[in-house]
Amino acid sequence: MNPRRLTDSRRFSLLCGLLLSLAVPRRTLAEPTPAAIAAFNAYVSALEARLAQQHRSPQTFVIPNGQTTVIERLTPATGSDLPGAQLHHWRGTAFVLGANAAAFEHLLRDFKSYPQLFAPQVLNAEVLSSQPDHLVASMRVRQKHVLTVVLDTTYDVTFARLDPHDGSSISRSTHIYEIDDAGRATEDHGFLWRLNTYWTFEERDGGLYIQIESVSLSRSIPTGLAWAIRPYVDSVPRESLEFTLQSACKALKEKAQ
Repeated sequence: MNPRRLTDSRRFSLLCGLLLSLAVPRRTLAEPTPAAIAAFNAYVSALEARLAQQHRSPQTFVIPNGQTTVIERLTPATGSDLPGAQLHHWRGTAFVLGANAAAFEHLLRDFKSYPQLFAPQVLNAEVLSSQPDHLVASMRVRQKHVLTVVLDTTYDVTFARLDPHDGSSISRSTHIYEIDDAGRATEDHGFLWRLNTYWTFEERDGGLYIQIESVSLSRSIPTGLAWAIRPYVDSVPRESLEFTLQSACKALKEKAQ
């Protein structure tokens, strides 16, 4: 089949068919392969080492991009396709005039407000356990693209401060379960297996620079369909990150008024 001859409707039908097949739980795909997990963990370790180095000094704390909102794809050109899985890495940066670091850290920690701040993606959220700079939280999130998928997720979250103006947080997923029509977690995982989120924020120039990086692990694309499906699959983590960044900016702007 020549991909250039596909009509938009045919491409959409093909995409829907594939996504429906991916949404059906398959016991053989319930968990990523050990090789995919090892590769993902190695990638995350390298990323967190880079962020730790970046966060040691105010001069390097936030990667500069000017006072504009920028979304960047950081997924490596080679190595994103893992054994039976696919890795996605995106970064978004924005500047909010009049905002400050204390307000943003309070926003990140205030999980009970997430359903209002990040509606309609976050349906509910709660803190399961809490220490001064570490907490465990759960969220039910809804991802709506061609299909609507509801996920119950649990995260291990840590916060750090270099000084009163420079802070960061790391959120690592520990459980991701797809919710069926009856509101129950399925026995098998769905499309998304891992999701880590990294916030960096710096107060200067009369406002707050905020930067978010997300690294996720999803099911691989069937051989022969990458040309039709990859643009959609790649767009999902980008759109989710962009929505989260824009929602955070909106909440900060309202607090700064």
